[in-house]
Amino acid sequence: MNARILDYLKTNGEQLDVDIAAALHISMPQVKTLVEQLSVSGDVICCHVTRFIDGKKIEGTSCRLSCDLPAPSRGRKPGGKKDSLADVFAE
Repeated sequence: MNARILDYLKTNGEQLDVDIAAALHISMPQVKTLVEQLSVSGDVICCHVTRFIDGKKIEGTSCRLSCDLPAPSRGRKPGGKKDSLADVFAE
C-alpha cells in the first residue's frame, strides 16, 4: 500500500491526505497511518495545513515526496554576465 501512495505522489505532486484517500479508495485512518510510516522512514514530507476554499475551513495534512525537486529552469541564470562584442574586439 505504501508503494501505491508513493506512486500517486510521484504522478500528482503534493496532495492532501483527503485527496490521497479518495483517489486510492482507502479509509482516512488507514491513510494517516501509512503516511505517518512513510514520514518516519523519510520517503514523504508532511505538514499540517489549513486552507480556506469558498470561505470553508479545510484542515488536513499535506504530503509530498522528500526527493521531489523542481527541474532546473531553462535559459540564462541570474547574475551571469554576457561577453559584449566591444570587450572581445578591444584587445
